[in-house]
Order: sequence, then structure tokens, then C-alpha cells
Amino acid sequence: GAMTQQARWFMVVALLAAVPTLAQEPVTGVPNPESLFTDANPKLNANKQVALHIMKDLLQCNHWNEAEKWLTARYLQHNPLVASGRDGVVKFFGTRPRTATCDRLTAPVVAVLADGDLVTVVIAREYKEPKDASRTYTSTWFDMWRIVGGKADEHWDPQTKQ
Repeated sequence: GAMTQQARWFMVVALLAAVPTLAQEPVTGVPNPESLFTDANPKLNANKQVALHIMKDLLQCNHWNEAEKWLTARYLQHNPLVASGRDGVVKFFGTRPRTATCDRLTAPVVAVLADGDLVTVVIAREYKEPKDASRTYTSTWFDMWRIVGGKADEHWDPQTKQ
């Protein structure tokens, strides 16, 4: 028999609900991320360069033996998984394998923002789909540092307890 308009409507809604949809545009970094760590203002430029060294030399290449060049001894940490103090962050990351050469930053950086003594680095991050671990999606991560005397003295990111 003929399907009523209401029955057709419910069928369309049910079909649409079953179709997985991509609810976002993918997050991607810029082709030359190091270009974002410069500024016409000399103070902001210097602060962005500290963030670049943290991103590249420490976090990417694991040259934690150079941490005192870029982090104060006090280094206040707002990440709930890492203790405050340069020693705490070195202990947390320091066992990762060290990259012999560290020529250029490869992180998928979206933006670098500097204002006063703060520098924020926004990057793309890839995660496993919770309902299908064979698939991934992208989202955004940030690190923000307060630069004091040419070194990072405080750090924020969106990390939660696991």
C-alpha cells in the first residue's frame, strides 16, 4: 500500500540518523610552522623564539639536557600530570629518546599568538575515534607559556587527568 507522508518522513529521519556525518573541518598546520614564531615587535619576537625552542628542542627532539636554557627553575606547571619546577618536567619527559639532529620544527602548528609576557602555540592533534579505533579525527591543542627573563616560567595546556 501507499506510504503516508508521516511514514515517509519518519523513514527519512531514521536513515539520516544512521548515516555517520563529519561534524568538523579537519585541523591542519601551516606549511612552514617556524615562520609563525617571529614578530615585528622585538620583545614579542624574543618570547616567540623561546616558545619555538621549547616546541622544537625540548618537546620534539627531546634535548632535555638543554632545559635550563629555556625553562626557569621554578617553572610553574598547570598540567595536572606533571609536577611544577624544571626538574619535574625534565623527569616527566626526559626518558624519551633524544633525536640526534634537530633542524626544523615539524609540529602541525596552526597559530602562534604573543601578548605581553604570554605566548600561545595552537597545534592540530589527531585522536582515535572513540567508537571506531581504526578511524581518527583532528582537534586542537594549545600550550601557553609566561616568559620571564628569556625563559618560560609558567605553562598551561588543556590536559585533563586520565
